[in-house]
Amino acid sequence: MVLHSCLTGTTFHSLRTLTFRLLPYYPRPLLPLAIRSLSTSAAAVTHENQVVKPQWKAAIDFKWIRDNKDSVALNIKNRNSNANLELVVQLYDKLLNVQKEVEKLRAERNAVANKMKGKLEPSERQKLIEEGKNLKEELVTLEEELLKLTDELQQEAQSIPNMTHPDVPLGGEDSSTVRKMVGKPAEFSFPVKDHVQLGKELDLFDFDAAAEVSGSKFYYLKNEAVLLEMGLVNWAVSEAMKRGFTPLTTPEIVRSSVVEKCGFQPRGTNTQVYSIENSDQCLIGTAEIPVGGIHMDSILSESSLPLKYVAFSHCFRTEAGAAGAATRGLYRVHQFSKVEMFILCRPDESDSYHEELIGIEEELFSSLGFHFKTLDMASEDLGAPAYRKFDVEAWMPGLGRYGEISSASNCTDYQSRRLGIRYRPESSSSSSSSSKKGKNAAPTQFVHTLNATACAVPRMIVTLLENFQQEDGSVIIPEPLRPFMGGLQIIKPKHIQN
Repeated sequence: MVLHSCLTGTTFHSLRTLTFRLLPYYPRPLLPLAIRSLSTSAAAVTHENQVVKPQWKAAIDFKWIRDNKDSVALNIKNRNSNANLELVVQLYDKLLNVQKEVEKLRAERNAVANKMKGKLEPSERQKLIEEGKNLKEELVTLEEELLKLTDELQQEAQSIPNMTHPDVPLGGEDSSTVRKMVGKPAEFSFPVKDHVQLGKELDLFDFDAAAEVSGSKFYYLKNEAVLLEMGLVNWAVSEAMKRGFTPLTTPEIVRSSVVEKCGFQPRGTNTQVYSIENSDQCLIGTAEIPVGGIHMDSILSESSLPLKYVAFSHCFRTEAGAAGAATRGLYRVHQFSKVEMFILCRPDESDSYHEELIGIEEELFSSLGFHFKTLDMASEDLGAPAYRKFDVEAWMPGLGRYGEISSASNCTDYQSRRLGIRYRPESSSSSSSSSKKGKNAAPTQFVHTLNATACAVPRMIVTLLENFQQEDGSVIIPEPLRPFMGGLQIIKPKHIQN
C-alpha cells in the first residue's frame, strides 16, 4: 500500500463544522433538492473536457442561496472563504433557463408524437418525422448541457461554507473570545523541562528511531508512556460511556467521498489527508469521518435520537506546512490515537448538545487538574462545516504557552445533507394505519451533527508530563488515570526507581 499526501487546503484542526430554517430562530442552511429530474449518474466535465461521473451530490438548496445572496456573501467574507458565490448564482440561473427549454422541447416532441398517431397523408407524416427528428437532436444537446451545468453547479456550491452562529466573533484566530478560564498555571521552584526532555530522561519516547523507520513527526512510545496512552484512552471512553455514549472502534481507511461529505478536502495543495495511491480511499484524520458515515443514506426514527457515540481510532494527518519549535515533539505528529465524541440529534437540540459536549470536555480536563481556557473560535477559524466551534487550550509550561488539546463543533446539517442522514418526525395526528401506508406522514428532516474530542493522546501526554513534573525528574500521574494504569502513581527516572 503506497501512501501519498492527497493534495487541498484546510487544516484538520479548523475543519470542524450551513444551517437551515427548521426552526424560526435557526438560520436556514444553504441547502431541499432544487433539481429533481436529474439522476445522480449525470456526467461531469473535467478540465481536460473528459466526461466523468460525479461521486455524490449534496442536497443543496440553490434557490435559497440565490434568494439570500447578500447574507451568504457576507458569511463567505466573514469566514475568509474562497467560495465563488457569483458563479453559483450564474450557473443556477443558467440551469433554470436550460431546464425550461428542455421542458418546452419535450412538450413539443410529445405533441408531434401524438399527431402521428392519427391518419395522415404521407407528406404530412414525413414532415412530422423530420420535425420530431430535429426536436430530438435539439433535446439531446440541451440535456447534455443540463447535466454538465448540474455537476458544475454542484461542485461550486459544495464549497460554500456553513452559515455562522450569530454569537461567533468575527475575524481571525486572535479575535476568538475566552468563554471560561479553569485553574491557574502550575508554579515550580525549579527549572521547568519540556515534554521532549522529560520523555528522554524518563525513557518514554524515541523520535530518532521513528524518524529512521517512518520519517519526521513519527514516534515510538516506551515504558510508562505506553501505559499512559492506554490509560488515557480507556479513561476517556469510560467517562463518555457514563454519560450515555455508545463506544465504537472505527475503520481507519474510508472512501474519499465520505471524507468530502464530512467537509474535509482530500485533494489540494495543503491537504491534511493521506490518500491511498490508485484507490478512492484515504486514511482518516479523525473518527468523526467514519462515525459520520455509519448512518449515511438512511432515515432514522425520531425516537432513536439523539444518537451519541464515543469512538476510538488512530488518526493520520500530513500536517502540511507545520514546522518550527512550536510543533516539536509530540505536539504535532502524523499518527496518533484519539477518542472522539459524536452526536446526531434533532435540529432544535444541537445548540444544547454543543454546550453539553464542551461541558464534558471541561469536566474531563478539570478532573485531571489541568489549567486551561475555553475559546469561542472566530469566524475565520471555523472551517467549512462548523456553525460554531469551541476550542480548549491547556497551559503547557515546558512549551511556555497554551496549546489546543480539544475542540467541540456544531455542524448543524452541513454534513447530514451531504451524507444523506435524515429522520422522520413522529406525527401524533396521524393514525397508525395511515402511518403504515405512508399517508399523512411528516416529511423527513436532516439531523444535526456535532463532534468533540474527548482525548487526543499526544497532546494530553504533553500537558500531563509538563504540568506534573517534579524536581527530581519524576512525573505524578493524576488520580483519575491511576486505575487505568495498573495503579501506577508516579513515573520515576530509571536511576531512582526501586
